[in-house]
Amino acid sequence: MPTQKNIREQREDWEALFLASNATLSANSRGRLVPLPPCSVRTEFMRDRDRILHCKAFRRLKHKTQVFLAPTGDHYRTRLTHTLEVSQIARTLARALRLNEDLAEAIALGHDLGHTPFGHAGEEELSDCMRRAGIDEGFSHNRQSLRVVEVLERDGQGLNLTFEVRDGILHHKKDGTAATPEGRVVSISDRIAYLNHDIDDAQRAGILGADEVPQIYREAFGNEQGERINNMVLRLLDHCAQSGDIAFAPADAALFNGLRDYMFEAVYHNPKAKREEGKARGVISGLYAYYLANPDEIPPDTRRNLEKDGLPRCVADHVSGMTDLYAIETFRRIFVPQSWNS
Repeated sequence: MPTQKNIREQREDWEALFLASNATLSANSRGRLVPLPPCSVRTEFMRDRDRILHCKAFRRLKHKTQVFLAPTGDHYRTRLTHTLEVSQIARTLARALRLNEDLAEAIALGHDLGHTPFGHAGEEELSDCMRRAGIDEGFSHNRQSLRVVEVLERDGQGLNLTFEVRDGILHHKKDGTAATPEGRVVSISDRIAYLNHDIDDAQRAGILGADEVPQIYREAFGNEQGERINNMVLRLLDHCAQSGDIAFAPADAALFNGLRDYMFEAVYHNPKAKREEGKARGVISGLYAYYLANPDEIPPDTRRNLEKDGLPRCVADHVSGMTDLYAIETFRRIFVPQSWNS
């Protein structure tokens, strides 16, 4: 009698039967840097999702800035809630397009693991610090996210993820092109997520009025966050069905990019939203200079890469891994005089 297939094998058969012809099948993964025996229950991309969810870098995202630095309200997005919103949109798109939902979810959950404290202000400052230290390429959170899963996690062993997930993490930014359709889904889901939740947070912060978003974008996508996301997803899926490409139709892309440009002008570059960024940059540059001058104070699990990767890179690993609160407290401990106690 034929041997009964295990749960993973049954799932792989289901993917082969029901996913689209361009979907990335778990059984056809290009594999890991270090081969692993197959799991009897989970596909390769399910295992990657679980490895990311349980890693330390994922947990730190809950205390890293999305847009607003150290907000006092409980309802502003953090890097973690952003990641979960990207994952939700990516799963919706992948399911609708009959792509591999597990692969899209794994990429989405891992795409920001290497992000700095203090959002893009922290990323820009750390990049400047690295260039001053002789690293011409500077710092980019997508490259650092890949470094986290390949080098830094699990005491230097990395998470040993599949090629497809690592590729999607590296190429999730707008200017990158992932090797899989699932990776391209995550890239556009990232943009849909941050554009919409940043409008919501800006309105919560009083930077945008309820009807201040230009009417052309409200008419195209809607007034409320859920309405906007739903309309963007539906328009995207409609064009995908017609063209086979994971992209907005040209007219919708123009509206989407116009709304993004408006957000840069009205929110991301707004003096009220940016008023603490100079202080945040000072924290990053101060910490980077300090650890560059005092490498023995870099934690041993990061310092292990010193000989191979050089001091400027190891300092960036340490500083970029900090949460906002830990960076502030470390800066205060190093640079702010403490009361003397006998």
